Amino acid sequence: MRRPVAIVTALVLSGEAVGIFAVNAVLATVAENQNMSLAGMDPKAMSTGTWVMGGVSAALLVGCGLIALLAGVRDRSPGRFGRIALIGCAVVHGVLGAVTVGLVGWAAFAFMMVVLALLVFTLLAYGPGGRGEDRVGDEAAPAAV
Repeated sequence: MRRPVAIVTALVLSGEAVGIFAVNAVLATVAENQNMSLAGMDPKAMSTGTWVMGGVSAALLVGCGLIALLAGVRDRSPGRFGRIALIGCAVVHGVLGAVTVGLVGWAAFAFMMVVLALLVFTLLAYGPGGRGEDRVGDEAAPAAV
């Protein structure tokens, strides 16, 4: 069950990366075309910053998706860096889920919680000890008294 969930997590994170980049592209284009400014900031700087934020966010989501995909394909726990990246991604999804419920609505909140659940399941299924099924057979039975 954990391999398909890790692969679905990777696909969802990749799709989310495309969506985040598209939303930031629209925001950057609108800010540039409307010549918008916030507190006297240069509109070109706002547009460039939005493009960069969209690209960096998408790259981080794709990176986390690749970590989950590798864990699912190899059926092995991600390394220390991979676990830290997935934990960070889960924390961000939790915080953004709490923010989106008020700003966007319950559908966005539900999506963020589904992604959070996929990340947490992937992290728990691939614990730091590697393959969970192999450890059960390696332990000796308790001695009878």
